[in-house]
Amino acid sequence: MRVLVVGAGEVGSNIAASLDDDHHVVVIDTDPDRIDSITYSHDVLAIQGDGTAIGTLREAGIENADLVIASTDIDETNIVICGAAKAVGDPFTIARVKKTNLLRTWEQSTGAFGVDFMVSTNLQTAETIVRIAGLPGAHDVETFAGGLVQMAEFEVEPDSLIAGETVSEADRFESLTFAALLRDDDVIIPRGDTVITAGDAVVVIGSKASVRAFASSLTPEPTLEDAREIVIVGGTDIGYQTARLFEAEGLEPRLVERDPDRARELAEQLPGTLVLESDATDIDFLVREHVDESDIVVSVLESDEKNLLVSLLAKRLGVERTIGIVESGEYVDLFETVGIDIGVNPRLVTSEEITRFTRKRRAENVAMLESDRAEVLEIEIDADSALFESRIQDAIADLPEGVVIGAISRDGDLITPRGETVVHGGDHVVVFVDTVVLDEVTAAL
Repeated sequence: MRVLVVGAGEVGSNIAASLDDDHHVVVIDTDPDRIDSITYSHDVLAIQGDGTAIGTLREAGIENADLVIASTDIDETNIVICGAAKAVGDPFTIARVKKTNLLRTWEQSTGAFGVDFMVSTNLQTAETIVRIAGLPGAHDVETFAGGLVQMAEFEVEPDSLIAGETVSEADRFESLTFAALLRDDDVIIPRGDTVITAGDAVVVIGSKASVRAFASSLTPEPTLEDAREIVIVGGTDIGYQTARLFEAEGLEPRLVERDPDRARELAEQLPGTLVLESDATDIDFLVREHVDESDIVVSVLESDEKNLLVSLLAKRLGVERTIGIVESGEYVDLFETVGIDIGVNPRLVTSEEITRFTRKRRAENVAMLESDRAEVLEIEIDADSALFESRIQDAIADLPEGVVIGAISRDGDLITPRGETVVHGGDHVVVFVDTVVLDEVTAAL
């Protein structure tokens, strides 16, 4: 497939990196430094030019393009790029936008703007925050099989109950599969005698109840069902969307916004949220409003430094869990080391969503882990699958190392897979796959 990616920033570069192994990727950007960088770092054709210009698109081979991904930092530019691509070719077009209202307009107007698929960075980021907030200690969460199956990734702390245990000893939960251990740069497919060590990232797949029970065993932090107080700092669009999604979960968060006009606007739009007009970096305000009693503080200000400061103040006051936006992807690990429990990078969230969409053509649903080191796929089994009417232990023996069957959905029921389990046609199988063997496994399944 010939793919044109317009915009070689963090989003475009991540998308190009995830697609260049399997597709012919052309990247367009106006910045010569970005073009030089991506030329040396990725196996792509890089062109310096304006992606909204027909001449540049023709130079990139738009007539033969199957997919155009517009991923610049300007919403309107991305929409124009998709329209221009449709004017001179017939590719499938994907536009990245920040403003959620543009997404809503597009959703109400089939084929509007010449965009076939649109991703809102702000909405995707808010959805990621709410998913992560729903499970204590989780760094990544995704649902499959219509919500019947959940996948989550947790980091094992030194004082964790399962640190030093074997997988067999740690497997105390019904309907739960230990899919993998991510240790340093290695993806470990666990066996019963595999020892879980501090610093490992554990990937589990199972029912929501089992994953939640496992999460509770790792940390005393509350789930959303138990949370008494959630404070959102920042009335940005991400802050608004996050509050709206928490309201949809039946919660009543508090939102702190410094600008009086924006605070008034948010109060009118969020009937289930208490909006407070103040500066959240004012520690006297935080104490006065009993923010120390909050279970979760989410910082979504427009400055990484302010998000870090708010998180540090919240932790100092005794808040159990902090989640913060980190716009600079290279700072996520640093911020998580010094103050934020979970750092969410909107650009990475967006690039993963776009990449996930391009890969859903071969699976019902896809989740990517650790910047594409592994994937969790939901696949409907048909007669061409290696799993069709086979016992799992027999089918797995013929597949390469790096595959774990995590769960099976059959007629709305969850089946916890075992070696003797026979997979039937029509089953939805949730499978963990190391990206090293991804192409071979997806072709077989």
